[in-house]
Amino acid sequence: MTIILDIQMASSSEDAPDEQSIKRWVSVAVGSKTGDTELSVRIVDEQEGQALNEKYRGANGPTNVLSFPFDAQIPEPLPLIGDIVICAPVVAREAKQQNKDLKAHWAHMIIHGVLHLLGYDHQNDSEAVIMETLETDIMQNLGFPPPYAYQ
Repeated sequence: MTIILDIQMASSSEDAPDEQSIKRWVSVAVGSKTGDTELSVRIVDEQEGQALNEKYRGANGPTNVLSFPFDAQIPEPLPLIGDIVICAPVVAREAKQQNKDLKAHWAHMIIHGVLHLLGYDHQNDSEAVIMETLETDIMQNLGFPPPYAYQ
């Protein structure tokens, strides 16, 4: 399996993780998915994060991570699973407010976004249990604390 990853740094944040860390977290989140996988991770500031959140979710203000699964009807399958947009200032602010290690929170946001691209969701309690359990397992396998331990 090959992972084709396009990382776009559209943020002035100096807190964003390095490319190697992002690649590792994406790879672990993709896990045992068969075949090639292609996605992009775009790291943005609050202005772009807010504009995208309003346009695609109808929500005011920026959010930590947005996932855009690829779901076009095409004649032949592509390895493209979609795009993730992460708002760097929101991630930094959340980590501080929740007393989380910044690198661990970044890893969680990348993993969370990739899992959405792979079809996981948390719209109801049963979906949330499945997704949050998987996120926790992945985070702990990477040596990070459980992401939902603060709740």
